[in-house]
Amino acid sequence: MSKKLSAFLFFIIMLMLVGCNQAEESSQGGEAETEVESETGEELPAESTELMEATFILDWVPNTNHTGIYVAKEKGYFEEEGIDLTIIEPAMEGAVPVVAAGQADFGIGSQTGVTIARSTGIPVVSIAAVIQEHTSGFASPVEKDITSPEDFEGKTYGGFGGAEEEAILDTVLNQHGVDPSSVDNVIVGSADFFANTKRDIDFQWIFYGWTGIEAEVRGEDINMIYLKDIDPVFNYYSPVIFSSEAVIEEQPELVEKFVRAVSKGYEFAVEQPSEAAEILIAASPETNEELIRASQEWLSPRYKGDAEKWGIQEEHIWNDFSEWMLEAGLIETEVPTEEAMTNTFLP
Repeated sequence: MSKKLSAFLFFIIMLMLVGCNQAEESSQGGEAETEVESETGEELPAESTELMEATFILDWVPNTNHTGIYVAKEKGYFEEEGIDLTIIEPAMEGAVPVVAAGQADFGIGSQTGVTIARSTGIPVVSIAAVIQEHTSGFASPVEKDITSPEDFEGKTYGGFGGAEEEAILDTVLNQHGVDPSSVDNVIVGSADFFANTKRDIDFQWIFYGWTGIEAEVRGEDINMIYLKDIDPVFNYYSPVIFSSEAVIEEQPELVEKFVRAVSKGYEFAVEQPSEAAEILIAASPETNEELIRASQEWLSPRYKGDAEKWGIQEEHIWNDFSEWMLEAGLIETEVPTEEAMTNTFLP
């Protein structure tokens, strides 16, 4: 059997499993009661209204990037909007193709992923920014004494093998006068940062809100060089919540209600990080509880940051990073910001 045929069969099987999951959830769907009043203001008996079904696919195992989704589900914000939401675990090929194929209505990913998708004709649109500041960067144990990009020279980098990663690393090295060939780039995939850096790896790219906080919880000191501090162009949105053009055009009411419920979820997490953490812990009992609580405390203020409201996306951030992606060869054609993202549905 050819590799292409195997990949095609795997994708079809995945879609069938997702479809079965949706069908099962549909058979268990409930009804929402809505209170109505007569013209005189007298309360009438509650009417039953069938909930709109919607699906949301994760980009990774449940973590504090997703807290607002789980809060909105637990607190009944989706039901208040007339939505029965099913949360789908991440697919091997990522959330974008699943949403684009119509097998999920909404998903979570990065600005990079949405931009690359649109550049290849995949019509997904970002509808909200989960976090207002980019929280990733290059991390290393303090004993490695790596405190600036100049210190990367002669070191071994543990990479996950992405084109975005290689392009950003090369840009950073060139900006700081370091020959990229002097850095040994070893592909470690999603292997553990702490185990890797105790062996042959000197530094890795991590998100501080999770792995950095884990270092604090473990009592291991690290040096962190944030991407946004290296170059403002790298202060792009990650993650974002997105949908497909088909859902946006054909079911705008669903999108508006979904975003309103999600906004309530993240606003709650901003104001009540401790309770929000407990909700995520209940939804993901296999995850380290101490890590979730500490991560939530650190990340909650950053969901909204200094923005007027949660979810806002600035056009200049999309413009600047898309322009950099084009120059870096990550995309071959320009992607108009007005097609890639919208704030229209934010309450």
